[in-house]
Amino acid sequence: ASRNLPANLHGKRKIWSHQMKAKEQAYCPYSKFRVGAAVLAIYSTVFLTGCNVENTSYPLGLCAEMTAISKAVSEGYISFKAIAIASDLEDCFISPCGACRQFMREFGSQWDVYMSKSDGSYKLMTVEELLPCSFGPDDLRKGKNPVGNSKL
Repeated sequence: ASRNLPANLHGKRKIWSHQMKAKEQAYCPYSKFRVGAAVLAIYSTVFLTGCNVENTSYPLGLCAEMTAISKAVSEGYISFKAIAIASDLEDCFISPCGACRQFMREFGSQWDVYMSKSDGSYKLMTVEELLPCSFGPDDLRKGKNPVGNSKL
């Protein structure tokens, strides 16, 4: 279900403003598709942001979600409460691509993902809802090996 951000959600309001500012920094000369993201780490009030960064060699571009999470990790944060994603889409909510969903999953499956429209409405899902039956760090710790029968 989509909804507008309630005024009484202090932390959510802040993450919202940070994702919108990050979108303004997007480097997208080819697609003109601006995306910004802001992550909120557990036990923190710091919002780390990222934007999409395109490259002439298209596969080398970076998504906003990966940029924001990488920036957070480089600052010492690896546990997250939420990520909010903004774009200029009017008719549908901005949704993370498959690679970003797996990238988010690396840092847990029970954190919130706010997917927004340009009018401020959003859809809230967890990483697990976006990537059900996912493969993550716990699977490797259990001795599962997705690459044959060798021991890790």
